[in-house]
Amino acid sequence: MSDPYVHGYTEREARRLGDQAGTLAELLHHDTCYGPGETVLEAGCGVGSQTRFLVENSPEASFTCLDISPESLEAARAQAQGQGWQNLTFAQGDLYHPPFEPASFDHLFVCFVLEHLTRPLEALRGLTKLVKPGGTVTVIEGDHGSCYFHPEQPEARRAWQCLIDCQAALGGDSLIGRRVYPLMAEAGIEDLAVGPRAVYCDASRPSWVEGFVRLTIIPMVRGVREQALAEGMMSPDEWERGIAQLHDTAASGGTFLYTFFKGQGRVAGG
Repeated sequence: MSDPYVHGYTEREARRLGDQAGTLAELLHHDTCYGPGETVLEAGCGVGSQTRFLVENSPEASFTCLDISPESLEAARAQAQGQGWQNLTFAQGDLYHPPFEPASFDHLFVCFVLEHLTRPLEALRGLTKLVKPGGTVTVIEGDHGSCYFHPEQPEARRAWQCLIDCQAALGGDSLIGRRVYPLMAEAGIEDLAVGPRAVYCDASRPSWVEGFVRLTIIPMVRGVREQALAEGMMSPDEWERGIAQLHDTAASGGTFLYTFFKGQGRVAGG
């Protein structure tokens, strides 16, 4: 049984994930590198949006990409074949019951996954057991509570809150970024270092405005429209005003700030 994915498994969502990954690659992944011959488990790989940058940063490492969705895995495989990557293996499986023996990998990489799980600590503990003593664990998550924007307009803020509430209704936690340190510590990961990775957008950074606000944030909010309206969180007119107001944050006088959290540590022993 898989936990629900609030954004859905659509072609539009796959495009959004790709846009998001490309925009954030340098910010989030510049310090994630694995050595030749090292084995890495990417848990919750989805359509391979983050896989691309893992492979580019560590072309001689060996990656196993795990996901619950056959459709997502097929898209990830197609990407790998198109790029000619030979160092990837794909596996379908539940993150709560991964199909691997303990201490099977040198490293674990988890990005934008725990927020969607109803039992993130249980999943992280189990996945950590798959790493050899002394191996590393990397966790990256966003925190929707860290979002600030200008102009601050009421329907835009309500639409943003709908995203938070819709994910919570499915058992997820879009505020999980602030929990990266305690989750990793409770999972038994040692030598922890967690740091914020802030995305700030204004007209002086047009590529960030386009890639993050217009192509990542606004489509992400629009993705919960049906659920939000069905639950009576906003009326259709209020919703459309909220989306229009979010577009104002990407206009010439607008600004947008969001914070991700990246945690890195080691498994005991080794």
